[in-house]
Amino acid sequence: MRQLPEADRDAIRLAQDPQFPRWLEQITATGGCSHPIHLTGFTTTLVGTTGEILQHYDTRTEPGERLLVRCRNRRATVCPACSRLHAGDTFHLVRAGLLGGKNIPTTVRHRPRLFVTLTAPSFGAVHGAGELCRPRRDGGACEHGRPLGCSAVHAPDAPIVGQPLCADCYDYTAHVLWHAHASKLWDRFVIDVRRRLASSVGLVQSHFAQHARLSFARVAEYQKRAAVHVHAVIRLDGPNGPDDEPPAWGTPELLIDAVRASVRRVLVRTPYSLAVGELALRWGAQVDARSLRTDTDGLDDDAVAAYVAKYVTKGASETGAGTDHPPAASDDIESAPVSEHVRTLMRSCWRLGGLPEYRPLRLRAWTHTLGYRGHILTKSRAYSTTYAALRAERADHVGHANLPEAITERHWRYIGSGHTPGAALIAAGIAADLAESRRLALAAMQEGEWC
Repeated sequence: MRQLPEADRDAIRLAQDPQFPRWLEQITATGGCSHPIHLTGFTTTLVGTTGEILQHYDTRTEPGERLLVRCRNRRATVCPACSRLHAGDTFHLVRAGLLGGKNIPTTVRHRPRLFVTLTAPSFGAVHGAGELCRPRRDGGACEHGRPLGCSAVHAPDAPIVGQPLCADCYDYTAHVLWHAHASKLWDRFVIDVRRRLASSVGLVQSHFAQHARLSFARVAEYQKRAAVHVHAVIRLDGPNGPDDEPPAWGTPELLIDAVRASVRRVLVRTPYSLAVGELALRWGAQVDARSLRTDTDGLDDDAVAAYVAKYVTKGASETGAGTDHPPAASDDIESAPVSEHVRTLMRSCWRLGGLPEYRPLRLRAWTHTLGYRGHILTKSRAYSTTYAALRAERADHVGHANLPEAITERHWRYIGSGHTPGAALIAAGIAADLAESRRLALAAMQEGEWC
């Protein structure tokens, strides 16, 4: 007799448990999370003045005496269910800064607002997609004997796209160190934009904050060549943020000029190293700064918010530009499922991370992201709402908000994570069903079947 696979046997075992309906409720409540957190403990809500118990929840009555909660991982490769939720939160966070809502006034849609893309500089010639890759009439070869050009036409998904024409000519050290300093380069860019705006209207640079405020939300995306570039929404407000109108001199054209000037000006110098020297890191030459429409339909704004939300769930591994987790040792790099170009970048991270002058950069801890540090999405304080506020609003919507004039006592302890094989199978089915339900609901709304 043929034996059932382990996952099927485990799923049957779970289904036969008397507490299976309650366990299924928990899995559904997590949205079919792929790697839920297991907690044990209790929460008690009491009237502050009398001590009367209003609500009490204890995991001792739950299956396995534990509560399953979402892992909240943003990466679709790690947890598709939680990444979809994170993408939705990101959409509303970015959209609120463009159109208002979530305690942001709707007047922000009429402010000077840009959608900006900043790229990394060139670290060496790479293969491209579309028309002729890198045509050269005179042919020629580099000092390592490899062709300087490529006359082929590569499909966008061809494995060779983004790979160096000559790996020996490619500056892997500069690539890794640029990633490690990209966040600092962005910070200096924002500071310089403020200075350019002030200078262009005759203000003392240090007085800019008394007249206007620059707000932004930015997301990092890995290109085919495994280099990060930045998409950002930049908005100009009055000195008190979104509740304040910007000064009369604040126009989209002035903001675009300041952005372009700052991209050319700012730089970050790396710590001096005997092995590398000192590098001056800048943005790439390709810059795109476009003014967003200020009409009332908000179609362009929704598209921008959706664009940013799409990329925030992608990790380095999904784009082929790294892995989801840092290697424990250098040997792990050799077995990583990546291209040789990315593997060389990971080796460079590991090697540079061992140098004392680069130790503060923690390059070995960020080897899996090719040296890029920090969050994929960041925003200024006054741009819009926060992830915490959106999650609190969702908890309020499902009835988990704190009661007024009440005291809540909590005691929770982590006891594990993940699924058994059968539970993973069931959770994946629930996640797929919920995703399909959302897709059908969206299609119905777009076709006008729902109000």
